[in-house]
Amino acid sequence: MSKLMIVGTVAYDAIETPFGKTDKILGGSAPYIGLAASQFDIDSAIVSIVGDDMNREYLNMLATKNIDVSSIEIVKGGKTFFWSGKYHNDLNSRDTLDTQLNTLADFNPIVPENYKDSEVVMLGNLHPNIQLSVINQMNKRPKLIVLDTMNFWMNHTWDELMNVISKVDVITINDEEARQMTEEYSLVKAAQKIHQLGPDYVVIKKGEHGALLFNNGNVFFAPALPLEEVFDPTGAGDTFAGGFAGYLTKTDDFSFENMKNAIIHGSNLASFCVEKFGTKRMQNLKKTEIFARLQQFKELTQFEIELS
Repeated sequence: MSKLMIVGTVAYDAIETPFGKTDKILGGSAPYIGLAASQFDIDSAIVSIVGDDMNREYLNMLATKNIDVSSIEIVKGGKTFFWSGKYHNDLNSRDTLDTQLNTLADFNPIVPENYKDSEVVMLGNLHPNIQLSVINQMNKRPKLIVLDTMNFWMNHTWDELMNVISKVDVITINDEEARQMTEEYSLVKAAQKIHQLGPDYVVIKKGEHGALLFNNGNVFFAPALPLEEVFDPTGAGDTFAGGFAGYLTKTDDFSFENMKNAIIHGSNLASFCVEKFGTKRMQNLKKTEIFARLQQFKELTQFEIELS
């Protein structure tokens, strides 16, 4: 069985949307990525760090999904990374109310021996030097390295970010970040410039407007499924990335054609994530629900047309 190694944050989030608010709940990139990838019945592990204030029930829940949590370092007396945010009425924009790095400030990832031969590595949104450290710890180069990043690292660690981007196969960023990184408004031109930095595949996420996949002149677009209700967008991008990486790990096929399928699977899982606060929806997702919504995606994008 192919292995997926996930490196990312395990955090507490406090979220407010127009539909309600939460106290501290499970957040961070790694749980969303892991829960989405677990839908493909693969061997996966999370490398992260938390304080001993982390509710063990959350870690146990991840373990029940066949996610190896033994490499989530628990710092005695430490506090877990905390983020608080409030979404605007359109749910596309938000204000960060509080960020506390806590144990994450001194995170030094240690890749477990039994995952140093992972075929796929998913580098969640973290400091580029942490992402690079993980790549350097692998016994051999993985078949596929996927990296997620954000504008914060572009603003504060540009050189380090460019270094790690040069060593990955796939980068996932949103449209605003792609434009910032390349100073190109056209996403086609932006993707071309990002290709020149190293990645063979560029995935540009457009939120409720879907996702674009670029590879050496080839372009694929996947729409986001129109939903009756969006409750909390937190983690949707990480869920997308987890579905994308999980499907590719399962199929062991990293061609452009198969990445199209991975984009659809990622978009499909992200559509569930937004239906409840935090990871709650992803924790109880059923295979029958996933399949039914995949059928909806197929019907949404399939058509017959005569070309003469």
